Amino acid sequence: MPGGRLTHEDRRRIAAWLAEGLGYAEIGRRLGRSTSTISREVARNSAPGDYVADHAQRVSGDRARRRKPARPAEPTADERPADVVRGFVEQFATLLAATGLPRMTSRVFVCLLTADADGLTAADLVRRLQVSPASVSNSIGYLEAMELVARHPNPGGRRERYVIDDDTWLRAWQADTGAHSKIATAARRGIEIFGADTTAGTRLGAMGQFFAWLSAQMSGSALTESAVYDALTVLAALAHAGRPLTLGTLATALGWPEGRATAALDAIRRQPAIADPLALRTVGPRTYTLITRPDRLSPAQCKALHQ
Repeated sequence: MPGGRLTHEDRRRIAAWLAEGLGYAEIGRRLGRSTSTISREVARNSAPGDYVADHAQRVSGDRARRRKPARPAEPTADERPADVVRGFVEQFATLLAATGLPRMTSRVFVCLLTADADGLTAADLVRRLQVSPASVSNSIGYLEAMELVARHPNPGGRRERYVIDDDTWLRAWQADTGAHSKIATAARRGIEIFGADTTAGTRLGAMGQFFAWLSAQMSGSALTESAVYDALTVLAALAHAGRPLTLGTLATALGWPEGRATAALDAIRRQPAIADPLALRTVGPRTYTLITRPDRLSPAQCKALHQ
């Protein structure tokens, strides 16, 4: 079979064609093999003075028997064959890679995801995935930056173990929520720079609105009911005043300690959807006001309202 090991019949043909004076390239073409395959075969398995098919077959067989036999697939802790587990890891990693996660990082993550509760060391990952230590190290660094993997001390050993623990998904969720909120804030800042009636402003407006909505949906009940109530009270105070207010003025008017007013303002910054369709804006040192969210109305709508 082309591409597989040379058979006894292949070697007989090689010997006959060599006797006819054919070159390695022509013999390789006839057998469907590369020229280098034929040249290595002749160099490694020739009898003294010539290439003899029977001798080449015997030498090749002896060499194969001397090779260390392949280790059989070892069952995992739950008695599942390693090849079945490996197949699942590769299939799941392919799905994760399609979402944008690097392929090697996906493999490391799924390997940890399917490991026992005490996790795996870097050496375990290298052995299971049959990759270099550098590949594992880079993937672990990537996963740690996303807060998807935690390091645990290795009892009785110097190497750390990598674990996907019970808090992994909450940490990842919170990290994504914070990133979405920052993107929404940056997009709104971009609208102020480029102008809401520009092409860039329109695109940034749509982007900011989407990520603000996504952040609000993912935040869910991240804020307590009392924190939301205080945030709405601050918004009402700023709307009623109709002018910028300092933190001190705001706290005094509401009869609150400054810390409570600060916490309410921070809640609005973390979850801008609370103020929708308005937005909190800092106009000076600890001085705040309300503006209309620049991504709520399109440029055409703003123009029509001005007219």
